[in-house]
This record gives sequence, structure tokens and C-alpha cells, in this order.
Amino acid sequence: MQHPLVALALVIFIAFPGLARADLTGKVIHITDGDNLTVIINNEWVRVRLAGIDAPETNQPFGTRSRQSLSDLCFWEKVTVFPKGKDQYGRMFAKVRCGDVDAGEEQVRRGMAWVYDRYVEDPTLDPVEDEAKAAKRGLWADPYSSPPWEWREIWE
Repeated sequence: MQHPLVALALVIFIAFPGLARADLTGKVIHITDGDNLTVIINNEWVRVRLAGIDAPETNQPFGTRSRQSLSDLCFWEKVTVFPKGKDQYGRMFAKVRCGDVDAGEEQVRRGMAWVYDRYVEDPTLDPVEDEAKAAKRGLWADPYSSPPWEWREIWE
């Protein structure tokens, strides 16, 4: 006879498959910019948007440096992806670990991205951003740098 908790877990798994979503592993094959990458997961190309951050646009100051920073961290590396959902462009919205490093958190730590809690609130990122800002790392060295959501309003 099965244990009642096993039966309950099975019912939850069948009725609510989203709750049983497993972490995914793959290999990064492309870096689009400082917060977007393409990962091969189960032989499929998956576009992934890093959750909780927003990096400079490619044509924005620090855009190229931010992309290079994410590339140095993750390109051609085996990664673990923790899906959070999909964004309006159909990309997987996720936390990504490149080796032992949270890619989004590291981008913020290096001053290559802003905390962007529009979709996912992650209170652990705020002190990381505060530290990068105080140390004037990356984009924080430029007193005129503006977050991408403001940049897009002006230039798009």
C-alpha cells in the first residue's frame, strides 16, 4: 500500500504540472546582450532572459561591455536554468547559474546591469547593487548612465 503523502504528491504533480517544473541544464551557445542568452536544452535552442536584472541595450553606453561580461561568465559553459515563466517576447524568464555563479547577480555585482524587479522581485539583489553603486563599478562609474527602461523611452 502506498503512503498517503506519495499519493498526494502524485495528484499534485498530475493536476498542477507547473509546480513540478524541474531545473534544467544546458550549454550556452550565444550571448545576445548583458541579460539575454541562448542555451541548448534537450537538443533545443532556448532563448533565456535573466530574471531580476536589466542590462544596458546594445547601443547604450556599457551595452557592449555588459554583453562581454556575460559572455566571459557563461559562453560555451554548462549552465543550470531555473525557469520563472515566459516574457512578452516568448523567451524563458529564468535565473541562470554558470558553474557556481548566479549570472544575473554577478552582472549586477560587476556593475553591468541594474536590478529590475518589474517581473521578479529578488531582495537578495538590492544589496549587491548598492555595493556596486558605492564602489562605482561598471556603469555606476558614469554619473549619467540611465537604466534601459528609461533609455528605451527616449530612443525608441
